[in-house]
Amino acid sequence: MTTVQPVATTSPATPAYNALAEAFQRLYRFDHLQAIVGWDQSAKMPPRGNDARAAAMAEMAALMHRLRTDPALRDGLQRAEQEPLDDLQRANLREMHREWSRSNALPESLVQRRELAVARCEHAWRQQRPANDWKGFVGNLRDVLAVSREEAALLSQPAGLRPYDAMIDRYEPGMTCAQLDRVFGEVRQWLPGLIQRVIDHQANQPVIEPVGPFPQAAQHVLCEQVMRLLGFDFEAGRLDVSAHPFSGGVPEDVRLTTRFRDDDFVTSLLGTVHETGHGRYEQNLPRDWLGQPVASARSMAIHESQSLAFEMQLGSHVGFATLLAPLVRRAFGDQPAFEPANLHRLFTRVRRGLIRVDADEVTYPAHVILRYEIERPLIEGELQLDDVPALWDEKMKELLGLDTRGNFKDGPMQDVHWPAALFGYFPSYSLGAMYAAQWFATMRRQHPTLDTDIARGELAPLFDWLRENIWRKASRWTTDELSVQATGETLNPAHFKAHLESRYLG
Repeated sequence: MTTVQPVATTSPATPAYNALAEAFQRLYRFDHLQAIVGWDQSAKMPPRGNDARAAAMAEMAALMHRLRTDPALRDGLQRAEQEPLDDLQRANLREMHREWSRSNALPESLVQRRELAVARCEHAWRQQRPANDWKGFVGNLRDVLAVSREEAALLSQPAGLRPYDAMIDRYEPGMTCAQLDRVFGEVRQWLPGLIQRVIDHQANQPVIEPVGPFPQAAQHVLCEQVMRLLGFDFEAGRLDVSAHPFSGGVPEDVRLTTRFRDDDFVTSLLGTVHETGHGRYEQNLPRDWLGQPVASARSMAIHESQSLAFEMQLGSHVGFATLLAPLVRRAFGDQPAFEPANLHRLFTRVRRGLIRVDADEVTYPAHVILRYEIERPLIEGELQLDDVPALWDEKMKELLGLDTRGNFKDGPMQDVHWPAALFGYFPSYSLGAMYAAQWFATMRRQHPTLDTDIARGELAPLFDWLRENIWRKASRWTTDELSVQATGETLNPAHFKAHLESRYLG
């Protein structure tokens, strides 16, 4: 039987660290099972299996919580601090301690209650959203919100954070409301004006709309072809269908999903490109570190920077449309809409819309800011669920000029994040878009031929840069350290604004 080598070489002089590495390797294997079960619940499970699956997942969550809060881990972390560890082992120890601290802030009973509340709410949401059933949705969401508020309070107290800071920290370590208020506040100042300028600019650039229907089987084939073009390894992953596209699984077995509509192929195609960015990051995490916390993706903003580097920076690049055009024609037949220049205009058309996942990259930050400005006071008790629809409509009018009164399914019910208790996740999307713009600004500075390389189908330099600067570094460095090493600076939103102005007004 072969054993997986823990991160960095173990030594007789580091017995406490060696024991920790073995314990976290075991946790990783349980995480593997939980990830695949979670994917199955969203993509393959028959509806009547939900109650039994929820009970099983709650039991597994409780078991893993017991393992993560084992007093032996606390003692091991303390002893390992005194051992002669190398830099990589110390980084791993830092991530172990972070994981241990989060787990020990929460009682097992809360972990189980959260799992059950989420399973019930998310499962019901799949029927309630199409029915525009806000009242039924809120009935389940109250339990999810109550558990999330309790979780936020328990996580924030030992860390000395405000409750929503603690929720953000689960996904973006070190990020705070104060930083988000500054970054999003700046975007709020220039975004509405930029949206209008772009819409006015594009009014003189007509787009030929594709003529459907677009058979779903042909869309699925097209999506897999594009995934191969983007380097996805189908020996270590697959593409399926779910109500809400997502990336799941583990680095050795990446599960991506998309969704199809007969009257539109662009949404599924670009959604698949987005999820492929997540998948390639996971598939390229350092294999000799796998099983250890330091081998995990750095943060969700960094993860989203990969999906948005693929979908927005590359997928909406004028040169990439040239690569896609023959694949699209092969899938659906020839028509004027499939000419590369028109495909590019189609991919980059800016429209004010109600749905976040269908939004273009110019209007997208408005959707994220809206959700952040609602869920922060929601978690901190300043806002109640019954007040959400009115506030949603107010902010949708302010940011995008749209009316959502009475339209719950395309308003506050549209995302899976709240039913899934993912409070604090939404900011990662726009932070990720900012990082993606920063990565590409650096790549262009270091490789001046990047844009012509993309048009020629030479994507290796782009992927090589991401692999060396982001993927293989995993969580060895903090987010700020990773950004400085890759680009020479911490997050700088100016790159995002410059990218939007260049692409849409240049």
